[in-house]
Parts: sequence; structure tokens; C-alpha cells
Amino acid sequence: MMRDSIPMRQVLIGRRTFVAGCALTASGFFPIPTQASTVIGKAADVRGNVSLKRAEKEEGLATGAQIMDNDFVRTAAKSFADLQLDDTRILLGSETELLVDSFIAGQGGTMELGMGQMVFDRPEGLPKIDLALRTTFGMIGVRGTKFFAGPNRGVFAVFVEHGQVSVEGGGVQRLVGAGEGIEIARPGDTPTETVVWKEARIVEAYASVGLTR
Repeated sequence: MMRDSIPMRQVLIGRRTFVAGCALTASGFFPIPTQASTVIGKAADVRGNVSLKRAEKEEGLATGAQIMDNDFVRTAAKSFADLQLDDTRILLGSETELLVDSFIAGQGGTMELGMGQMVFDRPEGLPKIDLALRTTFGMIGVRGTKFFAGPNRGVFAVFVEHGQVSVEGGGVQRLVGAGEGIEIARPGDTPTETVVWKEARIVEAYASVGLTR
């Protein structure tokens, strides 16, 4: 199923700006203050080497640790993180960077995916939330759903399992519904028309974040 494209102002985040503002320092690990911001969730499961940066300091992220607004999470090679933010689950694959810019339980917020892949999972039947996910390839608008975003088969891809997201890139917006996916070859390119993903590709995408279909 395909939909007509909707011209819109291009919304992109420059990778250099993101990295300059969010990259973890290489000077070692330090205790992270817990009172600097609002607790919005926790690390439900951490496998491998995962780092958390907060208030200009960083340390390894362990299972059960608190997640707060403005936290920057980075996974190393062969590492995964499962973050539980209220009723919303966010799974991060290996070599992934995520900035939780702001998040309000039951309402939404903004996040930035600097690199890597993630699955956003909010169970069906819950009230919808408004979330904006910024990436180098464009903006993803979310309204309470389950979707994958990140590199897959040589391109940046978005797949929606249930619900709907809007993907903006190259001055074009696509609406992606349940069972559909789009691709963006390079930053600044427009998203492809939506296509129905086959099961094999869905399994492959989910496996990249440590999730079994």
C-alpha cells in the first residue's frame, strides 16, 4: 500500500552537531548525580558494555539503574540495552547512541538517535503519546506505537508493527502504517514509498536490537 507524499520543510539534525553536543568523553568514568533531573524510568536489562552520560559525567550503565531526562546512552559492539520508561519500552542495538532529550510519562517528548538502531514499543490499547525522534536522516513523529528505526540492509529503515508514524526527510513526509516500512539511502534523501515488509526482514531488524520476533 502506498500513499502520496506531502511536501514539508526538511527537518534534519546535523551529525556533527549531535556528536559535538552528546559524545561521551574518553577521560574515564565518574559517579553520576541522581538529583539533577527527573527520574523517568530505568534500565530493565543491560547486556555487554553500555555507557550513560549525565550532567557532563559518565559511567557504565547497569541493569536497574535510573534513567533521567537528558541522559545520553551509548552501547558498544555486541551490547544491548532495554530501557523501560513508564509503559514504554526502548530497545537499543549494538553501537547505538540515544539522547533522551525529554520524556513525560503518558504524554511523550523528544529523543535523538545519533547512530545505530532501536525499537520503540508501547503496547496497543494504552493512551497515545506524542513523541518526536530526531535522526541524521530526518524526523520521526510517533503516536503510541511499536516501530523499528535504524540501519538495515545498507539503508536507514523504519518499520511499523502497529500504530502509525510519520517520517520526514528531504522535504517530504511519509505516513507509515502497520506492517509497512520505508527506506532512506542517505541523509537529505526523501523516504521511499511505503512497502509491506516480509517476515524475514522484520525478524532481521528486531534481532539487531536483541529482540526475538
